[in-house]
Amino acid sequence: MKRRCAALAAAMLVPRMALGAQAPRSQHAMVTQLVGTTQVTIVYNRPSARGRTLFGKGGVVPWGKVWCPGADTATTIALSRDMVVAGQTLVFHIPYPGEAQDALRLKVKPQPGGGAPFMESLAFYFPAADSERALLNLQWGETIVQVALAVK
Repeated sequence: MKRRCAALAAAMLVPRMALGAQAPRSQHAMVTQLVGTTQVTIVYNRPSARGRTLFGKGGVVPWGKVWCPGADTATTIALSRDMVVAGQTLVFHIPYPGEAQDALRLKVKPQPGGGAPFMESLAFYFPAADSERALLNLQWGETIVQVALAVK
């Protein structure tokens, strides 16, 4: 009995990686920004370029197609109050109703990185924020999509 317990204890101490489990290729991430007193939190998984063409014909994300940025699971945005996102009101605290009833769907125009460094893994960040508005950037590779946020 003691040998079984010792073997079980030893097996429990072996890291999962050593047992053949693999770390996910897309790492989990979260970014939070206060805009005035409104908290904006984005939770997502970060796919990596890994030498692939990211956008356009033959890319991971073809132009003109709906894309939920992130990997493995849906990217979420949580607001502590209603906000205006790219000119459209987004109400806080509503459950996801399904694609046919998306809370918000934006048509955006990506911009080239303009000298920005290549971003290997997808990233959301806030390059500017004050008490009334913020800019939210999504960047992957050399492509940046910028969305304006404003307190309602």
